[in-house]
Amino acid sequence: MLVQGKERVVGGFHDRTSQRVFEFAVLGTAPVCGVLLTALDVHPTSVEVAMPAVVRIGWEVGLIVVGLAGLLGMFWPGELGTGLGIELAAVLMLGALAAMYVVAVLAVAGAQAVVAASFVGAVAVGSWLRSAEIVRSLRWLVRMHQAGLDPCVERRT
Repeated sequence: MLVQGKERVVGGFHDRTSQRVFEFAVLGTAPVCGVLLTALDVHPTSVEVAMPAVVRIGWEVGLIVVGLAGLLGMFWPGELGTGLGIELAAVLMLGALAAMYVVAVLAVAGAQAVVAASFVGAVAVGSWLRSAEIVRSLRWLVRMHQAGLDPCVERRT
């Protein structure tokens, strides 16, 4: 990415979130939802009906883990590839958790759940599309490394 005449891959907080505002918002919200569901012992009716207790608990804990891991990956202070790998695992899992909710809500509420299913389904699709972007970035990093270049060093252009 070109920033004020410098090629930079790793940036500060603003650089790393300005292009991924929605991802940042969803990953920040996921652990809050997971903690509230667990701490308040509340369960959406669709989740209660469609998921066995162990799956529901895993889903709730998964929301917490996904959000924290995703944010950790976004702001990983070490190697860029490591941060992207952590973020990749988190957004893949986020897509799966969102899809689980979509299936549960549609199975229980049917057509009445079209709005909730559409919005949460968009989170799943967006997560999987972000996963594809991360895979492309990781492949690019590998090619740069094989060529003997360090893409994380700022260079004057």
